[in-house]
Amino acid sequence: MKIGVLTSGGDAPGMNAAIRAVVRTGLGLGMKVVGIKRGFEGLLAAEIVDMTTRSVSDVINRGGTLLLTARCKEMTTQEGQEKAAGICKILGLDALVIIGGNGSFMGGLMLAKLGVNVFGIPATIDLDVDCTDYAIGFDTAINTGMEAINKIRDTSSSHERCSVVEVMGRNTGHIALWCSLAGGAEEALIPENHSNDESVSEKENFAIDTNRLIREIVENRAMGKTHNLIIVAEGIGGSSKLAREIEKVTGIETRATILGYLQRGGSPSAVDVMHASMMGYQAVKRIAEGERNKIIVYRDGKHTSIDLEEGLAYQRPYDSEFYDVMKALSV
Repeated sequence: MKIGVLTSGGDAPGMNAAIRAVVRTGLGLGMKVVGIKRGFEGLLAAEIVDMTTRSVSDVINRGGTLLLTARCKEMTTQEGQEKAAGICKILGLDALVIIGGNGSFMGGLMLAKLGVNVFGIPATIDLDVDCTDYAIGFDTAINTGMEAINKIRDTSSSHERCSVVEVMGRNTGHIALWCSLAGGAEEALIPENHSNDESVSEKENFAIDTNRLIREIVENRAMGKTHNLIIVAEGIGGSSKLAREIEKVTGIETRATILGYLQRGGSPSAVDVMHASMMGYQAVKRIAEGERNKIIVYRDGKHTSIDLEEGLAYQRPYDSEFYDVMKALSV
């Protein structure tokens, strides 16, 4: 058998560990493994390299992706999809392993409908692939965020400031919720709590109750808190504007910090390396067993596979318990 592997979309810590697992598992099963550089863009340009055990030596703890990544507009067109599927067939690939998020898997689904056997491995710090309980890169992003937040809190306490920290997450609040609970924040502003309208996509359309937030800050000060920490999800945005408004109304010195791409870099945590290794192994093992068009997921404490199209259609319901616990412990 011959399989290809690529990384697509935003990079995530642990992608290299997943590539390593795919390559070494495949070679161990007697397969030929090729790496495709720069995601779908590289596939369309036929940027193909033969992978050996040495190709993935000393990469397990490196951030980023050795195969590089890119976003490819051409793959959103029927012409681009047909071209990519044709290249997979010319290469003689029995399966294509895609390491990425929802956008990457949508591209993979189009290829699957054109006859390519596609396996997806969820790798996104945003944890927004709803069909899996875990995605590679999330734990590292949380730990990076917490390291920054802890340092911000130290200086914020010294100056008796209010800190507004914006974390990544695209249109979901998973990173913000985890950082809020683990960081002892007073509030987490996340898309899930501020809009029930699926058509709302613009950040400025999210209704934030600034009056309630400011009232909580003032009440916390009255109880003796020397600083306040507000975590804002990327999907909400507006952190600098919010900080100015808090300072204007309360007179409390307020600073906004946007962590941005800091959370996408760095060596993967042990948790991410473990999931990446298990998912890469599972993908190749299931390809060898004849499975077709699946996403490797982590559910109920186990790594398993589900149908690619079914997985992309699944929408995880929002559970407010995490937020409720954070609020209860912030008092």
